[in-house]
Amino acid sequence: MPSRVRAHVTVFVCFLIAAGVGVASSRPLFAQRLPRENVVDHVAIPDGLGVSNLFQSNMVIQRDKPIRIWGWAKPGEQVTVRLGDREGSSVADGDRVWRVELDPLPANREPQVMTVQGVDESLRLENILVGDVWVLGGQSNMEFELAKVENGQLEIVSAHYPEIRILTVPYGVGPRPQTGFARLEEWSDWFGRHFRKGDWNECTPEVAAELSAIGFAFARRVHMASQVPIGVIDASRGGTTVEAWTPQEVLRRLDDETLQTKLSDWDARVEAWDAEADLENRIARHRQQVERLVAEEKPIPENLQQEPTDLQPGPIADPNYPGNSFAGMIGPLRGLSVKGVLFHQGYNNAFDGSPGAMMYRAIFPEMIRAWRTAFDDDGLPFGILSLCTAGEPQTLQNYCEMMYDAGVEIRAAQYDTYLELVRAGDQHIGFASTYDLRRKWYHPQVKIPAGERIARWALATEYGFARQLPWQPPMLVSMEQRDGSLLLTLDTEVGDPEEGAILGFAIAGEDRRFHPAQVAYLEVGQDDRGRPRFDRKKLVLTSPLVQQPIHFRYAWSRNPLANLQAIGNKDLPFATQRSDDWMLTEVPLGVLDGQEGLAPRAQNGLIQRVLREQDADRQRREAELLLGND
Repeated sequence: MPSRVRAHVTVFVCFLIAAGVGVASSRPLFAQRLPRENVVDHVAIPDGLGVSNLFQSNMVIQRDKPIRIWGWAKPGEQVTVRLGDREGSSVADGDRVWRVELDPLPANREPQVMTVQGVDESLRLENILVGDVWVLGGQSNMEFELAKVENGQLEIVSAHYPEIRILTVPYGVGPRPQTGFARLEEWSDWFGRHFRKGDWNECTPEVAAELSAIGFAFARRVHMASQVPIGVIDASRGGTTVEAWTPQEVLRRLDDETLQTKLSDWDARVEAWDAEADLENRIARHRQQVERLVAEEKPIPENLQQEPTDLQPGPIADPNYPGNSFAGMIGPLRGLSVKGVLFHQGYNNAFDGSPGAMMYRAIFPEMIRAWRTAFDDDGLPFGILSLCTAGEPQTLQNYCEMMYDAGVEIRAAQYDTYLELVRAGDQHIGFASTYDLRRKWYHPQVKIPAGERIARWALATEYGFARQLPWQPPMLVSMEQRDGSLLLTLDTEVGDPEEGAILGFAIAGEDRRFHPAQVAYLEVGQDDRGRPRFDRKKLVLTSPLVQQPIHFRYAWSRNPLANLQAIGNKDLPFATQRSDDWMLTEVPLGVLDGQEGLAPRAQNGLIQRVLREQDADRQRREAELLLGND
């Protein structure tokens, strides 16, 4: 990297962690007529005595774990922290950083006071509760706020929960791990308005409206059931990838060709970046815009009154630069004692086909381990919400064509990660499917049921409600290839909740041509009246168009036709999964033989055309069978 660019990047990173104290703000709750720039109220690191903005009035401290608190003071200054009957002291180091660890406290619904005492200054933080703190991570479908979801307004008007406290972390990037965050009004180009971030607040209708809808539904259920104060820290950011949420040093150790190629591409872009040339180009574009407006005798808007003068950091400031979102948004939380994490992400990893999904599968378990390390708890509860739906729904008419989607491979990779950790003995990993909460928009607004579904996992495994609240999805025990069919054995009884035909399975033979499967329970004898008895844990998959099936796929579409759940009104869908490992471009077999020179878009178009023809052919053949013309 050229030295002039490196120097500018250093200035940019320092700006991101510019200074302030962790005390309550007196500014208005929402700023509606503010400039597009972020409006900073309190920045992150003070000149004198200060505490990280993680620690404020109105916060929740994690119960039953060491209480770690940190901040800044003069080098060599002794700082004493008191919370309830706990007290600890530390001396600020040469970088002005001090850290204090207090002994754990039990849950306490009575407001507490924390004091931070230096030599000449002191801070007082009030209305602090002791309970459980949950971190939200992921991209926009986790970030999507309560005000914009179905039944969100009903939740908002009833969101009077003084023992639920909410903190939304401002957007931050690396590449260096950030040590703090500002408290500000942050502009969103997507929504065309500011969002208040960086402050701990009691849950009121006004505050809840801007909280992650999934996070709110989760917190509400857990708080109501446990009667423990709940803190929610939303550290999600739209448009981000799994590699952005994983420390770069972890990524560089992984043996995945797609990932290492991606890292090399980023390295090349950073090395090639010329901040001064970029500035010259922006000045030239600015002058062209002004000249055009003058020629058209139009007024010059305020944002074009001045030529650009700033040097931009380039690729290294992209939130998806590998490790950047972890460094910028988990970095300021590092070392905090928390109860657990919820993670909902995947959309932006669905653009690289099967290699991208394989990369996701390699990264995701390492990302989970890295987050657990960041919060100093190798067994930290971590709840995975699978990738949600998007696009046209899959039907029996477009079934095979809609199977061609890398997004569903991301969803399967998430479930495979869950299975890997469960089979390794992880008792604190959770999973909830969301594909059945379907809408065409890639921000499906059915978020409250998703939050409540993952709350069921947390309540069952972390709060003592296991007997009342089944949460695990039905799991495949074995698959057996039989003459003309596949026999699947599950660990629990399953069925369609509407007691109709089971939909969502597809089977294929050696030609890799999947067709929708007819599904029946395995007949295991007769009752005393001579009627057949069935084993509802065993499913027989057949198709008249697949003579010798060897593999199955289930819920295999971005917006799948699938309805299999655990029996008993448990709302526990059978997860997206498959028995094969075929690449997206290898199904059906041989379509691209001799076509290797085609561009990726042309390859996709060719395969989708073949799949449309396969759907049409299947419907013709099914009609012939129905009419007895075969």
